[in-house]
Amino acid sequence: MANDLALNFKDPAMRSDPYPLFARLRARAPIVPIVGAHIRDALFVTRYADAQAVLKDPRLANDARNVGGNHPLDAWWLPRIFTAMQDSMLNSDPPKHRRLRALVQLGFTPKRVRALETLTEAITEELLDRAEARGRVDLIQDLAVPLPLTVISEMMGIPEEDRFRFRRWMTSFTNSFSGSVFHLVMQLPTSRRLLKMFDRLLEKRRKDPGDDLISALLAAEEDGDRLNGEELVSMVFLLLLAGHETTVNLIGTGTLDLLKNPDELDRLRARPELIDLAIEELLRFGNPILYSSPRFAREDLELCGQRIKRGTPVFAGLASANRDPAAFDAPEILRIDRTPNKHLGLGFGIHYCLGAPLARMEGSIALRALLRRFPRLRLAQSASSLRWRLPANMRGLQALPVALT
Repeated sequence: MANDLALNFKDPAMRSDPYPLFARLRARAPIVPIVGAHIRDALFVTRYADAQAVLKDPRLANDARNVGGNHPLDAWWLPRIFTAMQDSMLNSDPPKHRRLRALVQLGFTPKRVRALETLTEAITEELLDRAEARGRVDLIQDLAVPLPLTVISEMMGIPEEDRFRFRRWMTSFTNSFSGSVFHLVMQLPTSRRLLKMFDRLLEKRRKDPGDDLISALLAAEEDGDRLNGEELVSMVFLLLLAGHETTVNLIGTGTLDLLKNPDELDRLRARPELIDLAIEELLRFGNPILYSSPRFAREDLELCGQRIKRGTPVFAGLASANRDPAAFDAPEILRIDRTPNKHLGLGFGIHYCLGAPLARMEGSIALRALLRRFPRLRLAQSASSLRWRLPANMRGLQALPVALT
């Protein structure tokens, strides 16, 4: 395969604007090699139908240890943070995945999410009151971060004094995934601080359970089965990270995309009942998550017309798939009332995002309130000068300076 068809994860275009790159690759090949990633010999699936197929293909494992042979993740010297991440629901396969998801769903019910709507509305209004008093703010730090961080913290029973400390440590740790192995190693002290925080939270709730998600996870039982200690740590890690980072990017990037498309912004203001459709389109168009976690070939097999060897890592290109003209009419155009809209923004198959209802609810409330309260909302600097974060597979703005009035 030609070198010009390789996807370089360290290409500056991946950070600033990956969509022209995805379009070029998608037009020329359904699957391309990846360079510049920690995982070697990986492949990237560019088209919608193929990405959807990868996400449900039983020949591909989420857990690299299930492809046979010795694996570095089994090494005794591996730091605990990596084993905790690998043992999470996100990186597990059936039947383990079914077991973990069934137990977590006992504490992550639709009723629990609905009960958070009033709290989310109150937090949003309070944050926008503070923003209005200043007139010009960074929408990431003043709304997109504190709203989902406060909601998931309330949901999980995280003490207020720990919340932004957690955010700072988690941001530092996840940012290291887009750097070198050296940067990753340098974050090990931060990872130990995170694990100590999680252990302390779990121990506190064992002694004094409350009406929160951590207490529910500790109490969750299915046919006599419970989560063990390491599974609880990995689940807290996953839920806290996924429970706010995706929504941060949905609110931030979604606001930017609306401001860059003023006709669609005006339509949404005029017809606020379109907010649910708009959220789906912002998830498709802005893609808070660029690509899936890796899947590993359980055997030598053919994928997208190419022979690949057992153990080969494969990434489903969610953001590329969501701009595929074979799946969406005029995919490069933002349409807030697009329907149908079967995007892959929150995944697909058995690993579909467990927190999707929470992310949709928070994004809907935040954007509806923002547009209602500030009809003259505008960017305070050019869109081309904005800088992006790319920790692991997530893409979001570092800052979004806006003028509210």
